[in-house]
Amino acid sequence: MKLLLDTDIGSDIDDAICLAYLLAKPECELLGVTTVTGEPEKRAMLASAICNAAGRDVPIFPGAPRPLLIEPRQPLAPQAAALDRWLHATDFATGHAIGFLRDTIRRYPGEITLLAIGPMTNVALLFALDPEIPQMLKALYMMIGSFGRGKGAGNVRLEWNALNDPHATAIVYNARPPIHRSVGLDVTLQVQMDAAEVRQRFQAPLLRPVLDMAEVWFRAQPLVTFHDPLAAASIFDAQICTYDRGRVDVELASARLAGLTHFTEEAAGPHEVAATVDAERFFQEYFTVTAGGYR
Repeated sequence: MKLLLDTDIGSDIDDAICLAYLLAKPECELLGVTTVTGEPEKRAMLASAICNAAGRDVPIFPGAPRPLLIEPRQPLAPQAAALDRWLHATDFATGHAIGFLRDTIRRYPGEITLLAIGPMTNVALLFALDPEIPQMLKALYMMIGSFGRGKGAGNVRLEWNALNDPHATAIVYNARPPIHRSVGLDVTLQVQMDAAEVRQRFQAPLLRPVLDMAEVWFRAQPLVTFHDPLAAASIFDAQICTYDRGRVDVELASARLAGLTHFTEEAAGPHEVAATVDAERFFQEYFTVTAGGYR
């Protein structure tokens, strides 16, 4: 499966965990990575370090460093502190991320799944630049939002990717790719692992640089939530998540609630949001792919 990844790797550790999975997944043909939000060049270096550990030469392009209209909430990439221990590229072509996405999707119409696991700035710019692109995708998968589904029913909250660029989030939900799926916070919070278990399980060569980056994350948070890896794994295993169909509207009128995702069930709605997750099946998939097994 041809796939493009748009990521804010370098803030929460789950982006790095997700990239390692995609690099190890035999069915995934990773065509490129674009980075988004503050210090996108350092984020590109982090992606390069993981690709290098996997022995893969993947095109990587730094993207938009700031949201479309609001002040940035995520100006730094703190996990760059781990870069001195891992070989990585340092020279990237800047100003080409959106063009790279556009050209790649146009080269393979109907074949590419776009996985967006950061704020939606790059994706919104892409869709605004070339309105035909959404329909040229095979599918759009996103880790974004909170929809009050499953065990999180009734517990809708602001989610980091959505609120970091609410106007971009709205643009992306107004697009109409053939498949438009969101894996939200209400479902991803059901796949967590504490720092001790992460240290125990992340011993495979591919996961060693990820663990070094995780140690930066653990200084403030002794827990990993597998938000982004869940969105990735759900692309390849349709039984990990179930989805509800409807329409997602994004709050823009209220500055305090900007980026809140409102979900309304509709049988013919354009959006699908994750409703349940088989956590055991997810972890089995993740560690079988990246580390050779899960017990």
